[in-house]
Amino acid sequence: MQAVILSAGQGRRLLPLTADRPKCLIDLHGKTLLQWQLDALLAAGVGPITVVTGYASEAVEAVIAAHYAGQAVQVQFNPFFQVADNLGSCWIARAAFAGELLLLNGDTVFEPAIVQRVLATAPAPIRLTIDRKANYDDDDMKVIVEGARLLRIGKHLPVDAVDAESIGLLRFGADGARHFQAAAERALREPDGLRWWYLSVIDRLADEGLVETCSIQGLRWAEVDFPRDLEAARAVVAKA
Repeated sequence: MQAVILSAGQGRRLLPLTADRPKCLIDLHGKTLLQWQLDALLAAGVGPITVVTGYASEAVEAVIAAHYAGQAVQVQFNPFFQVADNLGSCWIARAAFAGELLLLNGDTVFEPAIVQRVLATAPAPIRLTIDRKANYDDDDMKVIVEGARLLRIGKHLPVDAVDAESIGLLRFGADGARHFQAAAERALREPDGLRWWYLSVIDRLADEGLVETCSIQGLRWAEVDFPRDLEAARAVVAKA
């Protein structure tokens, strides 16, 4: 089981904390967000792991060289990070989509039990991890499901129809990875393809019945987008 972590963005909404580093290098109780992700994946036996970088790539490479030398962690630099959204980073790491893998957003911190739950869940072409809460806001990546099957995913879904939110962690079976790779290339050929999120491709593949969900309700995670998110993120790792 390989993994790809999408960590190319700067995280401008976290300025000035990200003035000289990408948000994956934000400190959370003595370790960077990226280190918490890598440690959880490696402890679960996942590897090799590809970290897709962009902004301040040298800083990320230095952290990996200092803490993961000799381990199955590698960097893939995305030279288009300033003009493409995260679907472009998936395309840069497309070689990893030749088999089973986990795909993670570089701004999601989670307790290790979430990785273990995802790996223990029955295989599916694509499995999207979700969580549920009482209310959803404009920045949540909202989902609509039917049983375990994903029907829709997007930030602009009608709130009264929303069932859960994506936490930014997906598991691909070999067939699902191939479908995603092909669909991503088709999307990037469209006139506005560089502005696509990879979850827009997942939304299309859901129409083909390829995407199931995995609930991690009750387990701890946090997405780091704004300074106000840091308290929740630090609370997650403090108990890890």
